[in-house]
Amino acid sequence: MNKKILLPLAFGICAALFTACGDDNGSNAPETPLSSASVEQPVSSADIVPPSSSTDLVPPSSSTDLAPVSSADAQPGIASSSSVPVDDPNVTYTYYGAELTGLDQFTYGRFEARMKMVSIPGSVSSMFLYYDPSYKLGVEPWNEIDIEVLGKGGTSWQANLITREVDGDDGKKNPKLTSETKTEFGFDATEDFHLYAMIWTPEYIAWEIDSVEIRRDVVGTPHPKNANHDQVAFMTEQQSLRFNLWASSSAAWVGKFTGAELAAGPQIQWIDYVRVYKYDTAAKTFTLDWQDDFDGNDLSDHWSAGNWEMEKVVLSRDNVVVEDGYCKLLMTREADN
Repeated sequence: MNKKILLPLAFGICAALFTACGDDNGSNAPETPLSSASVEQPVSSADIVPPSSSTDLVPPSSSTDLAPVSSADAQPGIASSSSVPVDDPNVTYTYYGAELTGLDQFTYGRFEARMKMVSIPGSVSSMFLYYDPSYKLGVEPWNEIDIEVLGKGGTSWQANLITREVDGDDGKKNPKLTSETKTEFGFDATEDFHLYAMIWTPEYIAWEIDSVEIRRDVVGTPHPKNANHDQVAFMTEQQSLRFNLWASSSAAWVGKFTGAELAAGPQIQWIDYVRVYKYDTAAKTFTLDWQDDFDGNDLSDHWSAGNWEMEKVVLSRDNVVVEDGYCKLLMTREADN
C-alpha cells in the first residue's frame, strides 16, 4: 500500500486569469443517465480539523493489469506527441471513459482530492459537485460546481458554475447559465499529483489548487447574462461529489478527439485520496467528515460508478479501478472489427 501525504491547508489568494469560454459543453454531468452582500474572508487553517496522521507518498511508476485494455503496463501521464501512433483508417473503435459517482449528498462543505490529471486532445478530466436531478430540466433546477482539466494541454484548468432556474408556468424554458474561467497552473497537471479543492458555503464558492485560492465568487454578484440571477445564492440544492474522465465533441473547447493516444494503453486520472469537510453555517468553520484513501480492491460505500454515454465515450464501470491505494479513472478503446 502506498503512503499518503497531508498537505497544509493555507489559504493564500492568487490572482487568476479569467477568460470566459461560453461553451455549454463545459458541463460534465450526464444529460441522460441510463439509470436514474458581504464577502466572507477565507477561513484560517485553525478552522479546519485535519486528519490525525500524514506520511510520505511514493508516486507509482507504472500501472499493471488494467482491464479492459490490452497493454499490461501503462505509464501514468500522457504519451509525447512524437510517440502517438497513426491509426489504421480501416479500423473503427468504441471509446470508454469513467466516472466515480458519489452516493452521499451535501449542502455546503469543503471537498478535496489529490490527483494526477489527463490532458489529450478532446479530453475532460474533472472533479465536480452536481445536483443529481439537474439533467431532468423542466421543473428541476440545475446546480453544478466544476474543476476541469481540458484536452488542449495540461497546463491550464477551468473553474465553472452551472445554474438553471426552473421553467415558468408560461411554458418558457430557462437556459443553463455558466461562468467559466480558465487559469494557468504554472505546471503540467498530467506529470505529478496536486491538491484540488472546491469550497461551497452560503456566502461564497471558491476553488483552490495546492491550498492556494484561485477564484472566489461571492453571494450578491449577478450573472453577466442575467442581472436577476445570483449563482452563489442559487446553489441551495443537495449535491453529490463526482469525478470523471471523458471526451467531448466540442473541438473548439477541448481540441479534436482522435483516440490515437489510447493505442499504447489507457490514459489514467489518478485519485490518491478524497476528503470531505462539513461546514458549520453558524461558526463558519470546516470539520473533517470523512476521508477515502482507496485502500483495498473495491470502492467504499461512498461511491458507485457511471455507466452512461457522454458524447465521444461510453462510461464503463470496468474503467473505475481501485488498487495499490489509488482510484484510477481510465480512458480506453476497443476495436470494433
